[in-house]
Amino acid sequence: MVSLSNERRELLCSVIGLGVKLGLIAVAGVSLMRLGSAYQQRMERQGEISAVLELENAKLAKARERFDQLFIVDGEQQLIREQSQWIAPNRLRVVWRSGPAFPSVETASAVSGSLRARP
Repeated sequence: MVSLSNERRELLCSVIGLGVKLGLIAVAGVSLMRLGSAYQQRMERQGEISAVLELENAKLAKARERFDQLFIVDGEQQLIREQSQWIAPNRLRVVWRSGPAFPSVETASAVSGSLRARP
């Protein structure tokens, strides 16, 4: 009888130990999956940030080159040639807008319809 209960205790302890080991393995597996997911997200974000950084570096290089061109020997004349749209003193600027020169019937009815729609 003592040997039977001893065997049962050993079996019960083995089952409990196996359950604890399986639980720890499950926790470790879930933790590794979550870590892998977090790592993947961080790598995607790092890739996005790297792409934006490359674009900004290209813009900076272009701006530096432009700035350097303004300070070469003929840089002032080059700037003046580029700014030909500046208005001379005592002149007026005329701005042409594209669109209908005169209001059409549709635009007039739409405007008056929206005014009548208010209670």
